[in-house]
Amino acid sequence: TWRAWTVLAAEHNADNAKVLFDHVDIEAPGVISAAAATRWILATQTFSVSCGRSELSHTGTAPSATAVMTLPLGDNLQDTLMLSLVPQNRQIIAADNPLWERCPDSVKSLKAGVERRASGLADRYTWRIRSIRLEANDSGRIGKLAFASGVGNSSPDQTDPMLGYRVDDTRGKLPIKFRNRGFWRDFDSLLPDESHLAPQVIEHATALTRSDRSRFPGSVMVLGQVNNKAKIEYWRMELFALPKALSGDRFIRTEIRQLLIDAENAQKSLWSACRSFARDLLSRGERPPDGKDIKGFMEQMPAIPWYWSTLEFSFHQILREYTPDRDSEDIRHQWLKSVRDTLLKAWKLHRASVSMGDAWAIRALVKAEGPVLHKLKKLNEEIKKLEPQKEDA
Repeated sequence: TWRAWTVLAAEHNADNAKVLFDHVDIEAPGVISAAAATRWILATQTFSVSCGRSELSHTGTAPSATAVMTLPLGDNLQDTLMLSLVPQNRQIIAADNPLWERCPDSVKSLKAGVERRASGLADRYTWRIRSIRLEANDSGRIGKLAFASGVGNSSPDQTDPMLGYRVDDTRGKLPIKFRNRGFWRDFDSLLPDESHLAPQVIEHATALTRSDRSRFPGSVMVLGQVNNKAKIEYWRMELFALPKALSGDRFIRTEIRQLLIDAENAQKSLWSACRSFARDLLSRGERPPDGKDIKGFMEQMPAIPWYWSTLEFSFHQILREYTPDRDSEDIRHQWLKSVRDTLLKAWKLHRASVSMGDAWAIRALVKAEGPVLHKLKKLNEEIKKLEPQKEDA
């Protein structure tokens, strides 16, 4: 069965749900160049997720389709490629061939649902998760194609150098995925330490440029998508400064994680205050409201989203402070002041939104601010401990 070329592109494919900004008519999508088709084929083979049975067999999910992919960015394309080419041992390289150097799978084997293990990184990064046949017109442009299942990947335990990992108590080592929040709150997962759970491309980039720090990658890109079964919920790309302290022998993953914990702990006090306010305002002195009603009310309050969006800007600035000669306590001192100021402003923002003519709202506000005031006091105490000591004259 011939299908429109739009099946290749998640941003144009309307099999499940049409993307809001997509205005391509899949009944008459026109034609695309061979170059555009090639780019979309690469994206399809990298990001396809399981979506039921095709004309050949059940469709599988690409090896790293739903994980956060990491790419350290050099000054030019050559450096970026070199920083990302993690070496393999000679035994693996000998049998590791890209797709175009392999014998093609027969239609019979594809119908049988062929699966195999990846022989190495070249094999993994050129994996054929979908079988695609293009139909070109007389001018070489592509309008239709045949699209079906490809080769199943039976090596889920293979480490992808572009991915960071976490250890689950029951399922073992799992790739890091995007969550419904900014990835900066999980930034420590990109940084190497003795656990070796960070993306190998970051470890390789720092080791490769240790003898020439002028070529140390100035930034790192993370990208990927989130799915709900066959439906793509969203895709995301974010860019971060890569701390220059990594160019030395210093592990800063624990230090960065502590900064993120500081931010999370402060947010918990804000969350407690917002929940208290929502509960008391909804109840108005009567029986406690339903938890769903409290949650729904809190989702309309701007304080917590404002807190995170404002603090994200400060975090990007803090990353640039991590140079080989900068003291970690000085950086944390600077960060805690940002957390304190952001927490205070977030609560003031909420307080300004409360009607001073509503006695129940005023009562709920006064009762709710206890956790925030307590946390501000703790932060001030911690900041004072980290302040540089003045030397006696």
